[in-house]
Amino acid sequence: MAAPDVRTVFISDLHLGTPGCQSGFLLDFLAKVRCRHLYLVGDIIDLEALQQRPYWPPAHSEVLARLVELARGPTRVTWIPGNHDSPLRGLAGSAIAGIEVRLDALHRTADGRLLRVAHGDEFDPAGIGRTWLLRLGDRAYQSLAWVARTLNRMRRRLGRPWLPLSVMAKSRIGQALAYIARYESLVLERARRDGLDGHVCGHIHYGAARSERGLLYLNDGDWVEHCTALVEHHDGTLELLHCGDRRTSLARIPPRTRTAADGRPGWAVAGGAGAA
Repeated sequence: MAAPDVRTVFISDLHLGTPGCQSGFLLDFLAKVRCRHLYLVGDIIDLEALQQRPYWPPAHSEVLARLVELARGPTRVTWIPGNHDSPLRGLAGSAIAGIEVRLDALHRTADGRLLRVAHGDEFDPAGIGRTWLLRLGDRAYQSLAWVARTLNRMRRRLGRPWLPLSVMAKSRIGQALAYIARYESLVLERARRDGLDGHVCGHIHYGAARSERGLLYLNDGDWVEHCTALVEHHDGTLELLHCGDRRTSLARIPPRTRTAADGRPGWAVAGGAGAA
């Protein structure tokens, strides 16, 4: 799978240090990606999980080594810690092996749109997004994740595409869908209040790229269930990509253009939708 040559890449929720991290797909993407700026939008290393159960296969070290390699080259790498790697927030303003650590960031796209970049757990005060299928219970979610990993190993041997069981399950739970809608609403309201064009976040493991009333909601998803990345092309086009066993475009927002009848700047936005 060829990764795109793009202006900016946003990835989050790698959850290195957990069995669920799809490090193989992630390494393939990072090995080929070429970009000016890479944002790590939180939950890169799952420090919470590591405190409970030490788990660190060689592939997870390879991911970190690749991130450091990118930071030492022409790519600017910015790490914005999330709730699972929150201790790193104390290092905001400093750098780790050339990787900048920030609490959040403002990103200007090639076509002039100003986006806030933050993990997004501040929009989840009840912590619902921490375990996602909370209403099914933690044990049920862990069991489903184990079944998904086992099934997908078999499917990959047979040359079949990745099957996101947990995504399929959450998309059929009314309360989960209501939570997603509420979360997205809070993110967009913050962008509106701050006078921005949109917001890039992660946290809830449910990628999306869409416009609502002139504001952009951009969630780069995760590398546990979706294997998704949000990319900005050199003309300012924003695209959500699935980067598993095959590359798929899930949503695409073209650059800002003049579309209003009076000639004022407007939006020419394709119908971006949530992933999975």
